[in-house]
Parts: sequence; structure tokens; C-alpha cells
Amino acid sequence: MRLNRIIHLVVLVSLTLSLGACKNFGKKKTNGIGSADGDFVNGTPLPERQEGVSFNSSNVDKKQFAPVHFGFDSCAIESGEQARLDAVADFLKGSPTTIIIAGFTDERGTPEYNRGLGERRAQAVRSALIGLGADAGKLQTVSFGSEMPADPGSSEAAWAKNRRAEFGVVK
Repeated sequence: MRLNRIIHLVVLVSLTLSLGACKNFGKKKTNGIGSADGDFVNGTPLPERQEGVSFNSSNVDKKQFAPVHFGFDSCAIESGEQARLDAVADFLKGSPTTIIIAGFTDERGTPEYNRGLGERRAQAVRSALIGLGADAGKLQTVSFGSEMPADPGSSEAAWAKNRRAEFGVVK
């Protein structure tokens, strides 16, 4: 009986800690994705999705910019990634092109959690680019969670490569 209580307590504490591990980046100001009044992240509306354009379509170049990498279970952009953000922001300032920011995670965690963390990473990059002067109307986000790993291995080195946000430039 006592062991059963201890197990329940450990599970409860674990769930509580895991829910607060990476706080939601920004707050929704509308009633959800695809709502009639649009999505807002940090008060900035997301642009309408372009018909026939997705991160994996042939009209999106995913090799033009290096990805931004993240720490374990984090959506904070580290200072060492700034040059990558600067390059994308500078490109956007002189171009009418749309960029899709895709968030990814390593394989650890549930699919639901990883999808959410990937979205928070993509939104963090979007917010940083807007802060650097990029037009919010040119930035879309998507999350793939742990799908499409950059490195299929199961080591810390592989996981570090998979914790990223990639840029897709719409042609």
C-alpha cells in the first residue's frame, strides 16, 4: 500500500515537472490555427498559407540557409546561432520571398510533446527574425517534431543535430 502511494507521488511529480520543462513561447490571441481572424504569436499575425506550398514540396529550397540548433528540451535560441538568423533576416529584407521555418526535435519524448516543442522552436526563430527586421508576412511555421531526423542515430551527437529549426525558401 505504501509502495503504491510512493509510485503515484513519483508519477505526479514527474508529470508536473515535464509540463513546465519548456514554457509555451508566446500566447495565442485567437481561437486556434486556421481561425477566421488568424493566428498571432507575440501579437504578430501569421500570414495566410500559400496554396500548393509546403515545406516538403519541390518549390521550396531547404539548402539555402544553415539550420538553427537548440539545447535539449529547449526553445531558447543560443547566442552562437545569431549569425544564422542574421543571414536569413538580411536575405528577407531585400526579397519578396516567403520562408517556411520548420521545427524539429530529437526522438526522445512523446510524438505530441515533440510536435509542440518543434512548433515552439519554429516560433522562437520566427520571433527572432521579426525582431531583426524581417517582415512577419513572409514567415510561416510548421513543426515535424521527431519526424525527418537529420541524423537517424540514437546518440547525443545525433540528437544534437536533430534539435533544430530549418529554413525553406519558397521559389
